[in-house]
Amino acid sequence: MGNASVLNIYRYPVKSMMGEALSEAAIGEAGIAGDRGWAVRDEKRGGIRGGKKIPQLMRLTARSGPAAPLIIAPDGDSASASAEGINEWLSDKLNHPVTLWPLLPAEQLDHYRRGAPDTEDFEQELRAVFGRLPDEPLPDLTGFEELLEFESPPGTYFDAFSLSIMSQQSLATMNQLDGDSLFDVRRFRPNLLVDIPDSDHPFPEQAWVGKTLSIGSAKLKIETTCPRCSMTTHGFDDLPQDAQIMRKLVANSEGNLGIYASILEAGTVSAGDSVSLM
Repeated sequence: MGNASVLNIYRYPVKSMMGEALSEAAIGEAGIAGDRGWAVRDEKRGGIRGGKKIPQLMRLTARSGPAAPLIIAPDGDSASASAEGINEWLSDKLNHPVTLWPLLPAEQLDHYRRGAPDTEDFEQELRAVFGRLPDEPLPDLTGFEELLEFESPPGTYFDAFSLSIMSQQSLATMNQLDGDSLFDVRRFRPNLLVDIPDSDHPFPEQAWVGKTLSIGSAKLKIETTCPRCSMTTHGFDDLPQDAQIMRKLVANSEGNLGIYASILEAGTVSAGDSVSLM
């Protein structure tokens, strides 16, 4: 992996909304500073929810602001996350009753507990969340057990781990398949998009699982592959709804794309930084 490097850095100030590109980022124990610092709670079904249950969240954009993120709706209206009346404004834009929350302490477990499922059939619920057809295997959720009880690891609004990484080679592998599906990086919401030019592996970052990486002044432990969910198929911005995204992932990469990392040593990462295995 001689000259692997960071191409782009992304931050998503509100869970499941479109985010922003950064030229450099401080990475601490909780990932990129300000990443997924806010999330919406579903006031209809209960629980913190993301695009898996409220896909229209993905049509809004959040940008970091001095005190709180600025949220921009598809019609161009915008409001600060800390504005009075933000819950009504957001519920109106989403056409769904929600409240917006900053991170709460990890010990407030009820805040992070899952809301009511859409169906009592556990397998059917998982199939809906992960966008899997009845004849397709469900992802291996070993290591993700905590997430059966909680929407996110308490104290965070991450799906599982504090940093996600994807290579442009993996996107290119998927884009070379037959059909019209566009595997656009925005569908997969990585924090770091990397270039791994010296590998002939179709999904080269998967070889890093279990290893330690040094990027900029940060050190990361690559924990596991990233099982993909129905969010990747939703339409937002100029991307169409496309169920074929999931069919192709299941057929070609066991439904996974990208990897999850935890932070061993805080540091700063900049676009262009080289990535090296420790």
